[in-house]
Amino acid sequence: MRAWPDPTIAFGACPLTTSKTLDSPIEPNDQSPPRSLKETRTWRPLVLRLHFYAGILVAPFILVAAITGGLYAVAPTLESVVYHDYLHVNPSGKQHAVAEQVAVAERQRPDLTVAAVRPAPGPTDTTRVLFDDPSLPDSTRLAVFVNPYTATPIGDLPVYGSAGALPLRTWLDHLHRDLHLGEAGRAYSEIAASWLWVVTLGGLYLWFRRYRRRRRSVAPARFATLDRRSAGRERTLNWHGVVGLWISVVLLFLSATGLTWSALAGQHVTDLRAALGWQTPTINTTIGTTPAQISGHEGHDGGHHPGGPTPAVDASAIDSVLSVAREHGVTGAVEVTVPDRPGVAYTVTQTRQPWMFSPDAIAIDGATGTVTDTLPFSAWPLPAQLTTLAIALHMGILFGLANQIALLGVVVGLVSVIARGYLLWWRRRPTRGTAWALGRPPLRGGLRRVGPVAAAAVGVAAVAIGWFVPWLGIPLAGFLAVDMIAAAWQRFRHAKQTLAADTPSRPN
Repeated sequence: MRAWPDPTIAFGACPLTTSKTLDSPIEPNDQSPPRSLKETRTWRPLVLRLHFYAGILVAPFILVAAITGGLYAVAPTLESVVYHDYLHVNPSGKQHAVAEQVAVAERQRPDLTVAAVRPAPGPTDTTRVLFDDPSLPDSTRLAVFVNPYTATPIGDLPVYGSAGALPLRTWLDHLHRDLHLGEAGRAYSEIAASWLWVVTLGGLYLWFRRYRRRRRSVAPARFATLDRRSAGRERTLNWHGVVGLWISVVLLFLSATGLTWSALAGQHVTDLRAALGWQTPTINTTIGTTPAQISGHEGHDGGHHPGGPTPAVDASAIDSVLSVAREHGVTGAVEVTVPDRPGVAYTVTQTRQPWMFSPDAIAIDGATGTVTDTLPFSAWPLPAQLTTLAIALHMGILFGLANQIALLGVVVGLVSVIARGYLLWWRRRPTRGTAWALGRPPLRGGLRRVGPVAAAAVGVAAVAIGWFVPWLGIPLAGFLAVDMIAAAWQRFRHAKQTLAADTPSRPN
C-alpha cells in the first residue's frame, strides 16, 4: 500500500507534502483500528484542514489588505513630502496672533463657517483653519493653511478625520478600507481582518507541533531561526514558518484592531464596549443649561460630521483660550474647536502625534476664560486608553517613522509568507495527469479525531464567534457546505464504482 504524503504545514497560506517526513504518514485506505483512543484524540487534522481552506481561499483578501495597509502605514511620511509647501514655512520674525490668522482664513473663504483651528505646533509649521464645508464628504473639512509669520494664506485642501489626513493619505485610507468601492467594498477588508487571526493561530499551532515532533527525532529542529543550509521544499517551508512566527504577534494585533473599524463585527465591538462601560469618555462643553458634549471617535475617520452652516461665533477669544489651556498642561499640537452657537465652550484637545501617549482635553468659556470641564487621558477607562493607543499604533502614528518602518516590514514578511504558502500548495499538486491539477487538501474527519465533547465545544464556539464576527461565520459556513457536498459526491462516485466492479458482465 502506498503511503499518503503527510500534509505538514507551517504558517499562513497552505499545506505541503512530502513522501518522507518526520510526522507519521497518513494512509487514507488504512482501515485498521487505532492502537489506543488517546492516540486518536488530536487537533492536528482539524486545524490543518481549516488552515488549508482559510489559507487558500482567504489569503487573496489578506494579501490585498496587507499591501494597501502597508501603503497607508507610510502615508504620514509621504504626505509630509508631497504637501511640504502647505505644511511648512521658513521662520521669519514673530508669529501673528492665532485670531488674526483665523480672520485671514475667513476672508479667504467667507462662504464657510470656522469649525476648528490647529495652531502651528512648531516654528516651521503652518496653521490650519478648518471649515465645515457641506459639499465635502462626511468626516471631511476644508483646511486653509496660513503662514503664522506673515498671516497670509498659502492654500486650502480637504482634510479627513481626527488625524487630519490630507488627500493622498485619505485616498490610501479608502483604498485600504474599501478599495474605493464604498460600503460594499468594506467586506473585503473585514474578511481579511476576520480570518487573519484564525490563519495565524492555526499556523502557530501546526508549526509548534511540527517542531516538537522533529525535536524527538534525530533530525535537527529549528523553531525561531532560519535554516540557511536547507534547500528546495524544506527551505521554502522553513522560511514560510519562521517568518510567520516572527510576525505572528503583530498579525494578531492588526486583526484585532482592524475588526474595530469593520462594519459588522465593528458594531458588535462598539455594543460590547458600551455594555462594559469601555467607551471613550466625553468632555462637557455646556455653559449654563445648554446641552453640549464633544466626544472622541476612534478609527480612520475622526467622526466629524458637519451638520451644515451654523451661526458664526466670534473667534477673537481663541488666543486667551489657548493661554488658559497651556496653563492647565494641554500643550503641544492641539485642535481648538470653535463653538457653533452661544452657550457652548471652546474645547482644546491634543491631537494624534508621534510619541503622544496622553491626549488630554479641556473645555473653556471663551467669554470669561473659566474652565468648565477637563478630561485628562489618565481619567479614561483603561480599555479606552489601550484602544486609542492601539489605533494610533495600527495607523503608523504612535511611534512616528519607526512605527511606519516596522509595519512596512511586517507587510513584506506577510506577503512573503503568503507567496511561499501558495508555492508549497502548488508543489503539492500531482505531477502526472492533467496539467490543471491542484494540490490535494488534507484528509477529512478531523472533527471526529478531537472527541465528542471537544467537537461539541468547537461547534458552539464556531456559532458564537461566527455571529460576533459575521465575515468569519459566513465563509466558514460556505466552506462546510462545499466540503459536505464534495464528500457526498465522492461517496456517490465510490459507491457507483464499487457497484460496477461487483456486477458481473453479461456474456455476449
